[in-house]
Amino acid sequence: MNQEWQTLFLAMFPIGELRVALPLAITLYRLNWLSAYFISVLGNLIPVFFILKFLGPISLWLSRNFQIFQRFFSWIFKRTREKYSSLMKKYGWLTLIGFVALPFPLTGGWTAALIAFLFGIPFKTAFFSIALGVMLAGGVVLSLTQAGIAIEKYFGWSGLLFTLFLLFSFYLLFHFFKNGKKE
Repeated sequence: MNQEWQTLFLAMFPIGELRVALPLAITLYRLNWLSAYFISVLGNLIPVFFILKFLGPISLWLSRNFQIFQRFFSWIFKRTREKYSSLMKKYGWLTLIGFVALPFPLTGGWTAALIAFLFGIPFKTAFFSIALGVMLAGGVVLSLTQAGIAIEKYFGWSGLLFTLFLLFSFYLLFHFFKNGKKE
C-alpha cells in the first residue's frame, strides 16, 4: 500500500486521527506538506461523515430492539447533556469547531461527531463545524511538525528535545498557576 493510502487510513482511526497521520506523512513517508495535509484532513472527515449520517438510525434501531441499548443511550444522552449543555447553550455549534481545532487527545472529529449526535445538531451544521475544526487542527499540527523539523535540522535532536522539554515545562507551570488561583 502506498504512503498516501497509509496516511488516509491512519487519519481515519479514532485515537490519532490527523494528529498522528500528518506528522508521519511528512516525516516518515516524505510526502510534501500540502498533500499530507489534504490527505490527512480527508481521512479524518470520512468517519465523521458516517458517524453523523448513520449513528442516529443505528442507535434508534438498537434502542427499539434491545433493552440494554435503550438504557445505555438514555444514560449517555443524560450524562453528556449534563456535562456539556452549558457550553453548547453558550456557544452552539462553534463549540464543535473549538473542540476539534485544539489538537489534544480525545478532541478530534470522532468525539465531536458523537457530541453532535448526542446534542441533536443537524448534519450540515455539525459536518461543517467539524470539518472547519479539523482543517484548523491540521494547520496547527502542520505548523508544529514543520517547526519541529526546522529545529531538528538546525539544532539536532538535542535541540528538538530541549525545545519540547521547555514547552512541556511551561505547560506544567501554566497549569499549576491556573489551578492554584482556583483555590
